Amino acid sequence: MKEQIFDYDPAAALDGPEAIAIFISDAFETGDAEYIAKAMGVVARAKGMTELARETGLSREQLYRSFSSKGNPTLKTMLTVMRALGVDMTARMH
Repeated sequence: MKEQIFDYDPAAALDGPEAIAIFISDAFETGDAEYIAKAMGVVARAKGMTELARETGLSREQLYRSFSSKGNPTLKTMLTVMRALGVDMTARMH
C-alpha cells in the first residue's frame, strides 16, 4: 500500500503572534538571508498578503517579490513588515 503524501504549508501553523515571533526568531537564528526572506514570506501569507499590503502601504507584488526564496528585501521593507506583524528585531551579543 502506498503512503499518501500531503502538502504541508507552515503558514497554517502560524495562528497567533507568539507563533509568528518564534518562527521569525528561528529564521533569524540561521543567519541565512535567503531562508529569512522565505520565512518572512510564509508569515506574510499567514497574515494575508492583501491585509499586509494594506497595513504597510507596500504592494502585494512587492511583498511576494521581496519575501520569495530569491528575494532581497530592503531593511526598510523588512522593518515595515515586521512592525505590521507586531514583532521587532533585537540586537544581542553572541
